[in-house]
Amino acid sequence: MTSTSSPIDTGTGAVADTGAGTGTTTGRSTTRIGTGRHGRTVRGLLAALVAAAVVVPVSAAASPRVPAPAPAVLAASADAPSRYAANLANLGEAERMARDAGRAGRAERLREMARAGQGPGGAPARFLAFDGRGGGRAVEVFGDLDTADRIAVLIPGSDTSLDTYGRFRAGAASLQERLRAEHPRSAVVAWLGYDTPGTVSTTVLTAARADRAARELGPFLTGLQGLTRADARLSLLCHSYGSVVCARTPTPERVSDMALFGSPGTGAERVSELATRARVWAGRGGGDWIGGVPHLRLGGIGFATDPVDPAFGARVFDAADAGHSDYLKPGTTSLDSLARIVLGTTPEASRA
Repeated sequence: MTSTSSPIDTGTGAVADTGAGTGTTTGRSTTRIGTGRHGRTVRGLLAALVAAAVVVPVSAAASPRVPAPAPAVLAASADAPSRYAANLANLGEAERMARDAGRAGRAERLREMARAGQGPGGAPARFLAFDGRGGGRAVEVFGDLDTADRIAVLIPGSDTSLDTYGRFRAGAASLQERLRAEHPRSAVVAWLGYDTPGTVSTTVLTAARADRAARELGPFLTGLQGLTRADARLSLLCHSYGSVVCARTPTPERVSDMALFGSPGTGAERVSELATRARVWAGRGGGDWIGGVPHLRLGGIGFATDPVDPAFGARVFDAADAGHSDYLKPGTTSLDSLARIVLGTTPEASRA
């Protein structure tokens, strides 16, 4: 069947790492880690990020050589059920190929992704997009897009891939449960639509991957509007490096709110510099190690102003004592605050 490009494609082509070696390049800006004052500052930033990262448990790395089929090709006009069916079939084929290649770990994780039931009777998982190649891409829906008038799009940070997908999915499911308890007509879209950087890597220090991701996320959000109610309110919830992605994404008008949490910064000095007209929120828990990362930007390295700093200009929400990976855990203040942002109620002011 002849197909046109889908408006919710996630750009599943391979992406090469950048920024390795002694010079880190982002666009036209290059910084050499030298011996002067700026060099010492950059080395300090590198050391702080690596020191913080190594105390955080990091799950299995991506598996770049795992065989998998090319993503399903769908017409731009394909509805959500058609996308769910095609991508679930593609996921099943990816599992078979991984198992046949002796990659039992990846195969088991793919099997878990497919069988995670949602709703009455344990319905199959629903993926708007899936690509099992390399680290992988996946866009999963929790809730009913047809009826939802409050939709959260969740953007992950570093070290998120098909091999670590379980923790990302758990956060999305937790958010959907919290939303549904207060507002049944809600949905969450978990968007793993880019190659995330490694926490302990030079790629996490620059916006190179975020810039590429933003070129995928913007069209996805526009296409998502065609699968939802005309009055549906969209919110972007952006964790860690995902906040860098969101800050660079031009958002359609129906994106009413953008929440940055566990953020290293966005690369911008203030909210007015972001490519969005949405209300911008920021929160960081007292137990989040990223609060110790220097908020600097030198020659393309680092992400400038802390989003919870009053100088940035975001609305600060209460994240209590959340750790870096705890913002979406059930029963937490941070989850409650994020849910209220999505639902349009005002979260409590952050504690000092």
